Amino acid sequence: MLITLSKVLDAGQLERVRTLLADMPFVDGRVSAGGDARRVKQNQEADPEDQRIAQLNQWVLLPLYHHPQFQAAAQPRRLSGAFFARYRPGMSYGPHVDDPVMGPEGGRYRSDVSVTVFLNEAHAYGGGELVIETEFGERQVKLGAGDAVIYPSSSLHRVAAVTHGERLVAVAWAESMVREPERRRLLFDLQQVEDALRESDPEGELTRRTGRIRANLMRMWAEV
Repeated sequence: MLITLSKVLDAGQLERVRTLLADMPFVDGRVSAGGDARRVKQNQEADPEDQRIAQLNQWVLLPLYHHPQFQAAAQPRRLSGAFFARYRPGMSYGPHVDDPVMGPEGGRYRSDVSVTVFLNEAHAYGGGELVIETEFGERQVKLGAGDAVIYPSSSLHRVAAVTHGERLVAVAWAESMVREPERRRLLFDLQQVEDALRESDPEGELTRRTGRIRANLMRMWAEV
């Protein structure tokens, strides 16, 4: 399930994030890559040892976590900290699958849902599309500043080479209460139907029935 989220961050939030990032040191992005991904990763990331990363996480991840579509689509049980990555001309990230288990010893989590939050405008750089393999073929994603895309962490994906300018993103992962992507898709679709019914007929029998079905499926499938 590939879903785009509009306006996760507003203009003021983006300005604060970009201003802080402009003042921070960046390191070779391969340091944070695991397994085969290290061979195909060519980018830079804000130094994870910098204490200001905590402030960036608060500015970016809190709005993401509370975004209603993120909640409905990801059913997050746990949300990782973010990596703040930049791609300059010639940089790319070759085909890879995200590590299935991430985090430090004592704080490990399963990566079910991958998230990319775009921090600068699409016209600020050439290339740099996020390319995700889906059951219907490749999808290219290049969104506006403040928008985000979520997709299963099991998906093969890559970042096309940047030809000019600079691509600036935050990436994070969620462990979901609902492990299987197909079940998350079904719950998301039901939530969309329920929301539409509540808008048109809030007290209707079909509205109540749809809500009950969604709640009981969540009860069957959730891991908490």
